[in-house]
This record gives sequence, structure tokens and C-alpha cells, in this order.
Amino acid sequence: MTIGSFFPEETRSRGKQKHVLEENAPLLPSSREGDGALDGFNGASFAGAVFNLSTTIVGAGIMSLPATMKVLGLVPGIAMIVFFAFLTEASIELLIRFSRTGKSVSYGEVMGDSFGKAGKMLLQICVIINNVGVMVVYMIIIGDVLSGTSSSGVHHYGVLEGWFGEHWWNERFYVVLITTLAIFAPLASFKRVDSLRYTSALSVALAVVFVVMTAGIAIVKLLNGTIKMPNLFPVIPNLASVWNLFTVVPILVTAFICHYNVHSIDNELEDSSQIKPIVRTSLVLCSSVYIATSFFGYLLFGESTLHDVLANFDAELGIPYSAVLSDIIRVSYAAHLMLVFPMIFHALRLNLDGLLFPSARPLSTDNCRFTVISVALLSIIWLVANFVPSIWDAFQFTGATAAVCIGYIFPAAMTLRDLHGIATPRDKLLSIFMIVLAVLSNGVAIYSDAASLFNKTRA
Repeated sequence: MTIGSFFPEETRSRGKQKHVLEENAPLLPSSREGDGALDGFNGASFAGAVFNLSTTIVGAGIMSLPATMKVLGLVPGIAMIVFFAFLTEASIELLIRFSRTGKSVSYGEVMGDSFGKAGKMLLQICVIINNVGVMVVYMIIIGDVLSGTSSSGVHHYGVLEGWFGEHWWNERFYVVLITTLAIFAPLASFKRVDSLRYTSALSVALAVVFVVMTAGIAIVKLLNGTIKMPNLFPVIPNLASVWNLFTVVPILVTAFICHYNVHSIDNELEDSSQIKPIVRTSLVLCSSVYIATSFFGYLLFGESTLHDVLANFDAELGIPYSAVLSDIIRVSYAAHLMLVFPMIFHALRLNLDGLLFPSARPLSTDNCRFTVISVALLSIIWLVANFVPSIWDAFQFTGATAAVCIGYIFPAAMTLRDLHGIATPRDKLLSIFMIVLAVLSNGVAIYSDAASLFNKTRA
């Protein structure tokens, strides 16, 4: 079975697309031939769609993947990345197939088609929780990179601290505030996904820069004999270590969640039949980036790998120009996250608007509502980011709750309900597997985290 093997060749009803509902749907003109022609938009290109979908996938989750290698070991860790790539494709295929059969043009619509208004609202709530959590993580990482962070009593210096010393203006609170006002707010003002295609392309390029430089440093140190090969398999000295293995599942789930933007990207395509190769290309690209980052990040730092691997780059790397290379790596990925932010924010804003104002006119035509929702969301995310201590904590919460529902449980539940009678026995077996895997693994992960927190509190 190969990535991309799930998609049937089907065509959508274009008439339905002309009257897109706003709940998790793109902000499109009323028709391709009408309003779209007036502003010069005749459909998104293949490359633009690949960049936008890849940007949705490759976000902050990549920073915690080396830490998952520390928990699982390299062989099971890489195998799990590949496994979740296939599982993600399978769930997207089910989502798209049921969307086209029911002539739905958004994730919310197809959930409404299967489970009524309650199902649609549940999906919107999950997208809101997931996306707020993910964007909080983005702000935390940007704060870690630029202002520094503390882990296990050790302070890891930020880029601005290293360049200018400690000042009030490069403290986390002010750095994240300036980033929000100067970068996030302008990028969040775009009303169409395709408007972000150039920033998405740049963000993917910056992610590749991070991977290439990390790999180069690790290879040089390996050849010099200054690092040793990390664990290929997990070290399990006791029962608690077994439970700990499950804590990586929410991280891997979050790393591949892109379902809430699939319809937005698909609806804007110049040729909607291209969604099959677009998803395939994006998943192959992102899986390759994930595997390379996980392998070389863990190889470089070994058992010292932090939950946010960028924080590891504040120390001397043991190669020439170490400080310069570390700063380039950290700044490039912080810039990548800044450019990913508006893609996640786009779906968040649409779902919140659909939840609060289901009968209102399209958000793109109401500048006042658009501005109020955008400002309110940015303010809330900024405030939360100043109080959440760790990206691992945020990923554990969103990955074990909202993300797993969006990515696997909801598409599987639609398939098992099968209102249109299109699911095959294989589809239903796959759906049962996804639900059982999601519930059991994330249940164990939540239990393990709770037990760990309880033990720390007692100590």
C-alpha cells in the first residue's frame, strides 16, 4: 500500500461549491466565473495547494519529534511516523469521499450531514480547541527561541539574549507581544487561503533549511566521533516505562493533523481532481521532513534532547562557527512558525464564527465581525501562551483530545454510520481500528501523564 492509494477518482458538484457555507469553508467569491474573475482569482495552483497543505502539517509538532525518539528509540519512532502518515491519508480519503457523496464543501458540513447540528458543533469545538492549542505552542516556541527558556533548573539562552544581553524589551512577554502585533496580525488579515501561498512556500523552505543544517551538523560530529549512536529501541526498566511509551501518541497525532484545512484548499483548486496528488505529495514531503528531523535531532543531542529541540541549540555544538549555525537554525525555524500561524488561524476563525454566528452573512463580507473575531482570538492566544510552561504539556492536551477526534475518530464515525451506503467492509474495519487505537492509546497517555503529575506533586 502506498501513500495516495486510497483516493477514488471522483468529481464534485461545482454548483454546490458556488454557495460555500463559512463554517470551516474557504472565503471564496460566489462563483469562479463571476466575482472571482473580478479580483483576478481563477483557482489555486497545484504547487500553491501543496505548500498550503504542507504548511498546515509541518508546524510546531516537528520540534517535539526528536523527544519522541528518545522515548521510543529510533526504529519504532520512525516506524510510527510512517504509520501515522498512512493512517492520516486513510482518514482524509474517508473524509473527502463522504464529502463528495453528500455534496458537502466543509468538514463541518459533512459532520452535519452524518450527525446533524450537534455533530457539526462538536467538530467546530474540537477545531477551536486544537488550533488554539497549536498556536499557543507556536508562541511558546518563538518565545523560547528569542527570549530563552528554563528546563530542569537550567536556563537556555534565547537568540536576543545572546545578541544584546538581558533587557526588558527582549523578555518573553514583550517579544511575543511584538511578534503578535507586527507579524501575526497582518498575516491573519487575509481572507482567502490561497493568498498565503507565497508565505507557505517560504515556510516550507525554512523548514527544509532547519532539517538540512541539523543533519549536516549531526553527520560532521558523527564522523568526528564526538557523538554516539542513540538507542535504536526503547529502554524499559519497569512498568512505568511501558506506560510512558504511550505519551508520544498525542504528539504524533498532532504532527499530522491537517483535516480542518483540506476542504478550504480543495474548494479553491483550479482543478478539484488534483486533491489526490496534492495530499500524496504533501504527506510524502512532510513525512520525509519529520523522519529526517527526528533522526538527526536525536542523533545530535541523544538523551539530552529536550521537549522543544530548538532549546538544545543554545549550547556549544562542538564544531566551527557553532554559535552562528545555532542562531541560523533557531531563527529560521522561528520564522517558519510565524509563517505557519496564519494557516492555522484561518480555520480557527472560520470555525469560531460558524459556531457563534451560524446564521450570519459570510464572514468575508462583514469587516466588523471579521476584525473583532480576529483581535479577540489573537489576544486570547497571546495571553494563554504566557502561562503555559511547556510545548509538551500543550501537545499532550490537544493531541489526546481534540486532535485525535478531528483526525481519526470523526472520519471513522462517519464511515461506520454510512448514511449514503458507500462504505466497504474494509472501510468499516479500518474505522473500527482507528477508533480503538485512538481511544486506547490516548487514554493510556492521559493516564500516564496524570500519574506522572501526581507523583511529582507528592514528591
